[in-house]
Amino acid sequence: MSTDPIIRPRPVPGARLRLFVLHHAGGSHVPYRAWAGLLPPDWELCLMEAPGRATRPGRPHTSAAELAETFLDDLRPHLDSPYALFGHSMGAITSYELTLALRDRGLPLPRWLGLSAINPPEHHPRPEQRFGLPDPELLEAVVALGGTPRETLEHPELWRMIEPVLRADLRLAECWRPRADAAPLPVPLSVFAGAEDPYAFPHLMHTWAARTTLFRGVRTLSGGHFYFQPDPAPLVAAIVAALQEETARSHV
Repeated sequence: MSTDPIIRPRPVPGARLRLFVLHHAGGSHVPYRAWAGLLPPDWELCLMEAPGRATRPGRPHTSAAELAETFLDDLRPHLDSPYALFGHSMGAITSYELTLALRDRGLPLPRWLGLSAINPPEHHPRPEQRFGLPDPELLEAVVALGGTPRETLEHPELWRMIEPVLRADLRLAECWRPRADAAPLPVPLSVFAGAEDPYAFPHLMHTWAARTTLFRGVRTLSGGHFYFQPDPAPLVAAIVAALQEETARSHV
């Protein structure tokens, strides 16, 4: 029986490339499962699940560096073949920290890093923090972001399960203190944003360029913080195009 914590909705033996996706705060791998059918057939979607979810019990992490270490252990057996990282919101913070950890240890780096719906490091920690709000105010704040239906959050039993994980995840994201001494990554970096996102602002995203020697620009898509949820196809198509461009560059 496999103990690999990585979730593969469509296993691809000998995949030409693996795309590891890191989920948002208070969420899980589930909203990303459908992406498998939108990737090229010889690519494999690999979904990483933070502790505290139904499929990965345990204490939720409240530190991005700590969660990155957990994900580094998950990733180690898969560093012998080409891979890329993509993270949304909290997952973007963790993807960035994970790439720093890989570099610090001299391990194989991703072919490409995609960060979605997260302001650049100089805007962290966030001045407004929601993780300590009373339940009613926290619920309203989460509803305002989108991504989770109000009826789910207002269900008493579901709220009891969600609330501790949500607070831990928000604390991780809102209290993140990026490393001031981190040198730019030698990894192609693309940034994605929702045009109407009230939390991660598209006009700030260009300064992510300072965190890499290979900045590939900002792509703004229609929608709010969870701009991809109604239809993930435009975002996944942009990810595929970015990775194919990197492959073409490497063969020039």
